[in-house]
Amino acid sequence: MAIITLNNNSLSSVTSLPAGVGGKVLQVVSAILGTQISSSSTTYVDTGLSASITPSSASSKILILINHNGVRKESADNSNAINMRLYRDATNLGNFALYSLYTGTTLGLFGSTLSMNYLDSPSTTSSTTYKTQFANFVNASAAVLQDSGAKSGITLMEIAGWL
Repeated sequence: MAIITLNNNSLSSVTSLPAGVGGKVLQVVSAILGTQISSSSTTYVDTGLSASITPSSASSKILILINHNGVRKESADNSNAINMRLYRDATNLGNFALYSLYTGTTLGLFGSTLSMNYLDSPSTTSSTTYKTQFANFVNASAAVLQDSGAKSGITLMEIAGWL
């Protein structure tokens, strides 16, 4: 029988503990992109930033860390802004930027960085690819990523689940 003490109160009814502890980082994969890309369309397109990881267990979580740098909107339309979303393979995991850099004016704007952290549960041991897509809020002047070769990055960390 195991005894756990919390705040000086003995718990004697605990008969077993979990076989393993989750939360350990099992592997890390990262990718860097410095190729400028722009779009004047409301249709989402790949940013080119992606990375793949093969989880060692179906119970593992994947922590995704993304920094898109050199983000800007060009002038000429007062409704111009940037939308961005995250994909796991063919599954849209949702938007992490909506109406970024929106000013309501024709002012061109350098926004520097769009970042996100997301903890995913892919429930697989197959190779899994994460990528970002972006679109302009309106069909207008361009939205730009990695302006002038600024480096953007994606890091994937496999986090052990409970065994």
